[in-house]
Amino acid sequence: MRYNQLGRTGVFVSELCLGTMTFGGTGGIWQQIGDLQQSDAERLIGRAIDAGINFIDTADVYSSGLSEQITGQALRNLKVPRDSVVVATKVFGQTGDFANARGASRYHVMDGIKASLQRLQLDHVDLYQIHGFDPATPIEETLRGLDSLVQQGHVRYIGVSNWAAWQIVKALGISERLGLARFDTLQAYYTIAGRDLERELVPMLKSEGLGLMVWSPLAGGLLSGKFGRERQDEAGSRRATFDFPPVDRERAFDCVDVMRAIAEAKGVSVAQIALAWLLHQRAVMSVIVGAKRVEQLDDNIKATQVELNADDLAKLDEVSRLPSEYPGWMLERQGDPRRQQIAETRWGRERNG
Repeated sequence: MRYNQLGRTGVFVSELCLGTMTFGGTGGIWQQIGDLQQSDAERLIGRAIDAGINFIDTADVYSSGLSEQITGQALRNLKVPRDSVVVATKVFGQTGDFANARGASRYHVMDGIKASLQRLQLDHVDLYQIHGFDPATPIEETLRGLDSLVQQGHVRYIGVSNWAAWQIVKALGISERLGLARFDTLQAYYTIAGRDLERELVPMLKSEGLGLMVWSPLAGGLLSGKFGRERQDEAGSRRATFDFPPVDRERAFDCVDVMRAIAEAKGVSVAQIALAWLLHQRAVMSVIVGAKRVEQLDDNIKATQVELNADDLAKLDEVSRLPSEYPGWMLERQGDPRRQQIAETRWGRERNG
């Protein structure tokens, strides 16, 4: 297990993060995703920690808070030292029937952390993330609320999930101008079959020093190796009742075909190749993996041992490459001469090996 910096902070987190969306299963989509109860969740958390995973991600809306509750109790029952694990949770979604029980207002953010800490049985969370963009709340208000939580010691670092690049950069500018805590991470959807964030988000992350946490790295199970053009029957799978995230299936199955050949040559699973591809992307800080069984988690953990050579990466890049879009193709065309100048400098030669 390798460890990467949490954004540009001095904290290091494992390249795999244990996701807890499968904990609880209180009904609706949560039961379809997973309904692990306390003892099964503890087995997963214990196995993850034994494998070197020191990063756990949850959210206040997962199973209406039960995921946080199970996670906190598991850490207590397993006697996990508090300083040995980085705990992340999220706020934004609806947590009650009243008007202000949602969003990223100062009101909801400050109420949210109190409830999350109580369920987690912790005095602070290490990473507190805004789960979505709130069009009703000024970004400055959200940041002031989060900064208050950092100053009070309830939160160590802050991040966002599912924001656009311009929204994040605007928030970073506000934080710098007002001297407020800044976002250090982005949690976003990214797979070999869904590389959309490479257009705007990845360049922004590299420019501003944010760490990328990847959710749904197997595209809701579509890249697990269980499905392909020859087998599209998803009966019994999560996709059968909860078809999310949206995926171009033809593109996904093209990727699965190439991944399956590489997996067979290396004697590993298709899922491990899909995860390994993400772990080979420089923008990725940590890949969130969830599981219903210890065997699934073990298979995911083995992805950290899969090495993809230049030929493997070239094949995977070719089958999954995004089609060119404006202004990307114009930026590439106009910037090539200047990039060549950089490459020819001493610094450029040293950077490129």
